[in-house]
Amino acid sequence: MSAAYFITGTDTDVGKTTIAAGLLHAARLAGKSTAAGKPVASGCQITPKGLRNSDALALLAECSLPLTYAEVNPVAFEPAIAPHLAAREAGVALTVQSLLKPMQHILAQQADFTLIEGAGGWRVPLADQANLSDLAMALKLPVILVVGVRLGCISHALLTAEAIARDGLSLAGWVANIIDPKTSRLEENLATLAERLPAPCLGRVPRLKQAGADAVAAHLELDLLD
Repeated sequence: MSAAYFITGTDTDVGKTTIAAGLLHAARLAGKSTAAGKPVASGCQITPKGLRNSDALALLAECSLPLTYAEVNPVAFEPAIAPHLAAREAGVALTVQSLLKPMQHILAQQADFTLIEGAGGWRVPLADQANLSDLAMALKLPVILVVGVRLGCISHALLTAEAIARDGLSLAGWVANIIDPKTSRLEENLATLAERLPAPCLGRVPRLKQAGADAVAAHLELDLLD
């Protein structure tokens, strides 16, 4: 049976793609077919084949289905700035509708395990008053939250969980990505997150020297997802 999730983070640079690639790798190790989408990406490199984003490439590398780069990442911008600002500079209308159809195409592949990865945190702006969270709502996907564990992460995590619930979506699980291993009272912080977040912890990923998808997957438990 196929399962699909929208993966978001408590902020930008919390290792969302690192965890997403690890989850996809764990699914492949379990014998599942995999697919992924990164609807919009900024901070892309110019290549002979066009703009390429390292996060989208990492996801594509963990897709077992034969997807093209353009299918995984349909909207790409060169500047490493907020997507709505990059879109404005490029003269592109970044709307929920423009992102919805390509992500529905990914979901229509019916992989056993599919991830649609957002950009930054939950309330990333698109055009007008729309947010990337509106895309998750339109896709009606349960959410996996990557918590970047560092000072202040508890409030960010709880506020994000509240926003997800308020938007009518379920939090399927969360991952503790330990960005700062020297976080004061680390174990107590993780315990508080476990007590207060209304979903299972899918894993605790330590600060890894080589954070490849295979190394990350070893710290994750897909079986805890509904």
